[in-house]
Amino acid sequence: MKPTLAAGALAALVALSAPDAALADKISNPIAVFDGLDKITGRIISFEVAVNETVQFGALQITPRVCYSRPPTDAPQTDAFAQVDEIDEQKAVKRIFSGWMFADSPGLHGVEHPIFDIWLTACKGGTVVIHDAPMAEASAPNPDESPPTDPGADAGSPEQPAQAPAPAPKKKKPKPPPTVAATPAPDAEPTTPFDAAPNPSSNTGNARAR
Repeated sequence: MKPTLAAGALAALVALSAPDAALADKISNPIAVFDGLDKITGRIISFEVAVNETVQFGALQITPRVCYSRPPTDAPQTDAFAQVDEIDEQKAVKRIFSGWMFADSPGLHGVEHPIFDIWLTACKGGTVVIHDAPMAEASAPNPDESPPTDPGADAGSPEQPAQAPAPAPKKKKPKPPPTVAATPAPDAEPTTPFDAAPNPSSNTGNARAR
């Protein structure tokens, strides 16, 4: 009896963990299905709108951007992101809704208007299942990349005190060149007395000769 109980416990754990993984799966559909209510006539009209296309219902224009459904093995959940604009008598366009609509709760996530109401009923046309679980696993290695950045920051801190004793004051050594410029000044002084000395001597010699 004990092995059977253990096997039953394992099966229960697998059954509980499987829905969690399945809830992350969704199907992207190219067509969204809406119901529209005309409060004046009391008629409800069902119409289909392709994703990223606009269809007018009464004075409202609705444009679905995405429409997701769930695989048959998962709990039914259909949601769509849509934008609804109102056109008044002067043909002015006003955005009255931009958000998610859920087919399971149309009364909470539909578009309410004084004359027209619109809500999502289904999404169809999609067959490819989008798995979001691997995306979460891909984001997991990001913390592994963060630790190398932390030691890099720590390595940068000791480098800053090393930059403090930079040899900036040593660049002041090129000041001796002005001393070289002062040397030619005394050279000019001995030349002047030599030029002045021979002049009087030559004059006296001429006077004596006369």
